[in-house]
Amino acid sequence: MKHPHPVALAAAALVAGTAAQAQSNVTVSGIADAAVRVVSNQDRGSVKSLVSGSNNTSRLIFRGTEDLGDGLSAGFHLEHGIRLDSGEAVQSTQFWDRRATVSLASRTLGELRAGRDFVPSYVAWSRHDPFSYVGVGGSTNLISATPNGPIRNTFGTAANTVVRSSNAVQWIAPAGLGGFEGGVLVAAGEGGTAASGQAKVMGLRAGWAGGGFNLGAAHTRSENDRTEAAGAFKDTTLGGGWDAGVARVSLAWRRFDQADARQTNWLLGAWVPVGVGEVKFSYLKADFSGRVGRTDIGANGSRQLAAGYVHPLSKRTAVYATVARIDNDGASALAIPGGAAGLAAGKRSTGTELGLRHNF
Repeated sequence: MKHPHPVALAAAALVAGTAAQAQSNVTVSGIADAAVRVVSNQDRGSVKSLVSGSNNTSRLIFRGTEDLGDGLSAGFHLEHGIRLDSGEAVQSTQFWDRRATVSLASRTLGELRAGRDFVPSYVAWSRHDPFSYVGVGGSTNLISATPNGPIRNTFGTAANTVVRSSNAVQWIAPAGLGGFEGGVLVAAGEGGTAASGQAKVMGLRAGWAGGGFNLGAAHTRSENDRTEAAGAFKDTTLGGGWDAGVARVSLAWRRFDQADARQTNWLLGAWVPVGVGEVKFSYLKADFSGRVGRTDIGANGSRQLAAGYVHPLSKRTAVYATVARIDNDGASALAIPGGAAGLAAGKRSTGTELGLRHNF
C-alpha cells in the first residue's frame, strides 16, 4: 500500500470518530472475505492462490446520515476496497475506489448524490448475477477490456465506465412509487483522457418490482478523446427475475457498442434455498460482432457455466464454494482470474474456490 493510504485512513477514522460524538448515526462497517482458489488454463497448467472477495468484495465503509427535518436528510458514503490476502488497496491510485459520495435525500423527491458511484447499466445488470459480479463464477469474467472489442476500443486497458464513474451527479427516485424505481446520472469528463480513466457519462435507469417479479432497463453513454471521431461508447441492459419461493431465477441482456464493434452478453441465473444455505447457478454467453479497425471480431465469443453453495454460520459469517468453466471461440481467450498467463485463443479455463466471508 502506498504511503498516503494509511495516513488517509487514519484521518478518515478520526473524522468519523469525531462526528460520531456529535451524531449517533455515523457507522464503520465492512466485509472481510478470503478464499483458496485453483485455476487451470488449458495447456498452461494450474495455479493455486489465496484471493480476496470471492463472495463479496472485501471492503471498509464509513457512512452516516443527519436528519434535517421535514423529511430531509444529508449523508455520506466512503467505501475502500481491500485485498485481504495481501493487505493492499484494490486500487493504488484511488483510496475510496468503490464509492465516495455525499447526498441530500427527501422522502418525497428522492436522493441527490454527488461523487464516485455505480453507473446505471451496472446496477441493472449486477442484481441478476447470482455471484455478485465477483469470484470464479462472477459475470465480470466475460466483461473485460482484454478481448478486441468495444470496451478495449474505447478505453484501452485504462479504467472504464462499465462499473463506476467518477465526477458524477446522480438523482435516485424515492421509494413508495408503486414498485417503480430508477435514477439518472451525469458525469463531467473534466478535460481528461481515456488514458487517465476520465469520461463524460450520461445514464438512465428504470425498473419495477411486485408480486415476486422484477423488470429493469438501463442505458449509459460514455465519451472520451478516443470516441471523438468514431462515436460514443454505449452500454445497454435489460433484465428481469421471478421469485417463486422454492427458487429465484433471472435473465439479463447487456450490449456494449462503439463504432463498428459490438459485444452482447446474456446471463441466466438461479438461486435455490437448501436448508439454511443456498445453491447458485449461472450461465453466461458473450458474443462479438462487427469490426475493430480492419479486424473482424464476429467469430469471437465465450461461454461460462458456474455453480456454487453458500452456507451461513451466523447472521454475519458464511462459508462458500464455487466452481466455474469458461470455453472460448475464435480469437477469444477470456480466463478465470488467478490462472497462468498466456491462455491461447479458443482454449478453456476452469476454476474452483472455497472461502470464508465475515460482515462487520
